[in-house]
Amino acid sequence: MSTKPDSNQISRDAWDANAEVWDARMGDEGNDFFQILQWPVIASFLNVKPDTHILDIACGNGLTSRKIAELGASVTAFDFSSELIRIASSRPIPSAGITYRIIDATDELSLLALGENTYDAALCNMALFDIADIGPLFRAMPKLLKPHGIFVFSLMHPAFNNPSANHIIEEWDDGKIHTRYAVKISRYMTPFQSEGLALRNQPKPQLYFHRSLQDYFILAFQNGLVLDGFAERAFSPNHPQNAPLSWGGKFSEIPPVLVARMRLL
Repeated sequence: MSTKPDSNQISRDAWDANAEVWDARMGDEGNDFFQILQWPVIASFLNVKPDTHILDIACGNGLTSRKIAELGASVTAFDFSSELIRIASSRPIPSAGITYRIIDATDELSLLALGENTYDAALCNMALFDIADIGPLFRAMPKLLKPHGIFVFSLMHPAFNNPSANHIIEEWDDGKIHTRYAVKISRYMTPFQSEGLALRNQPKPQLYFHRSLQDYFILAFQNGLVLDGFAERAFSPNHPQNAPLSWGGKFSEIPPVLVARMRLL
């Protein structure tokens, strides 16, 4: 993907500015996206065992790091936002242990310095689309993982929940009044970047880096990873809407989140 020269720094500055608000919203339990759509599948795909070592990529406020450690694994977690790492480090650490680092996922040498052939699994929860260049991370992954190690990642579904998406409601009358909720997508195939709000009240927009599904999977396949787990996640029809056109039960046929598990050959 072609990005502006300062895209990575703009993204880092935004996450530093938004760290406190993000932590206040996500806390130790996460929002409904995390609790319902992401974590149940992530936990199943990781299948954490005691005494394993897991890498938590772009860990944010440490929410997933703590949950993994509570399952008995030791965790090495990193983010490029010093403010998010400061917040994560201020929380009590489960007995299995978490080591937090400030590392930029676009810096391949820094990634490899985390330890080659060290990790039983790696997780990147809802963050690949926040990373300006994911090539270094995917190139480093087969070196960081132990043989047959796994890489689990979740995404805003690129086909239905990308930055070009518009939520719409349609009403028509054919003797009865009908209402339909839908998503209109205007861009998908070509990678692009745009500003967005992860939370409605955050101080500063952050950058989204949209990529198609094939962009992610081709990069994974080129680096020796195969897909062996995949889930598209939508809310149930009775899930409440937090705003009139926010993700919820009215969009139960459209998945805003996907979770994938890649395995090292």
